Amino acid sequence: MNYYTGQHQYYCGVDLHARTMYLCIVNQADEILYHREIPTNAELFLNKLAPYRQDVVVSVECIFTWYWIADLCAVETIPFVLGHALYMKAIHGGKTKNDRIDSKKIAKLLRAGMIPMAYVYPKPMRSTRDLLRRRMHFVGKRADLLTHIQQTNYQYNLPNIGKTLKYKSNREGVAERFDDASARKTVEVDLELIEYYDTIIRKLELYLVRSAKAHDPTVLQILQTIPGIGKILSLVLLYEIQDITRFPRVQDFTSYARLIRPKKTSAGKCYGTGNGRIGNSYLKWAFCEAVVLFLRETREVQPLIRRMERKYGKDKAKGIVAHRLGRTVYYMLKNTQVFDMKKFVNQ
Repeated sequence: MNYYTGQHQYYCGVDLHARTMYLCIVNQADEILYHREIPTNAELFLNKLAPYRQDVVVSVECIFTWYWIADLCAVETIPFVLGHALYMKAIHGGKTKNDRIDSKKIAKLLRAGMIPMAYVYPKPMRSTRDLLRRRMHFVGKRADLLTHIQQTNYQYNLPNIGKTLKYKSNREGVAERFDDASARKTVEVDLELIEYYDTIIRKLELYLVRSAKAHDPTVLQILQTIPGIGKILSLVLLYEIQDITRFPRVQDFTSYARLIRPKKTSAGKCYGTGNGRIGNSYLKWAFCEAVVLFLRETREVQPLIRRMERKYGKDKAKGIVAHRLGRTVYYMLKNTQVFDMKKFVNQ
């Protein structure tokens, strides 16, 4: 975790919300110069910051409303620090919590060089990344509906459907399997929603392939040399990674992608694992999808996965392959090299 250690004359901590924002401005001597709640308004924010503009830095906790203030600070050439929400919670947690206290603590942490920094994702790629994440949400909803149909089939102890329902042609006659009218209607509703999600996802994917221009075509081509990774999954990986050079080591990248389980140890004893929410859940999802497709498309890796399954079990074996795939992606992008199966199997 990196901390912001820049020295300034003034430090502004902002507890930001959708309609209001609480500002706390302190100086180098740790004196509070301004501590008030104001409406969330860009012009008013700049007005309150004006007396300190000669040398001020602004910090905001990384919540969903940070886009506009980061862009405003970039336009106005004001140094901006995005604080990592989970790490900040661990640092400044206390009995009492409110906006006034939070803004003051952010300003104090900023002055002390103790703000854990989150990555300020570049504006040109931000909206496309968010659209890719929205597509993931719809894919998840469709998967829930497909699972519900299978569960309903098990509820009534009917014979196995025996078909992959994600394909439209395999859904014919599925609702008619149920004699109960209400159960049949439940499945019909699920099928209608699945068809609707199919249409939305198909349109989104077509739009993304055509309009995602703020990326390096070379990186996409490199990612697509990995068996099983196509146009959409390569876009997801690219837009979640953005720039591989922001990860100094491969360990930093695999940790960010949630491909490792950090251990908690003290006095030589292990107290399990933790911090499961630290990292990029979307990148974790992308690598989980990539592993399933990769194993399906490759014969060379089958002996390796079978050995791992015998030793660790199916789930852990897939996790190990996902970690290995994450390391491979890191070095492929860092060295601008295509996928090499021999290196992957023998690493």
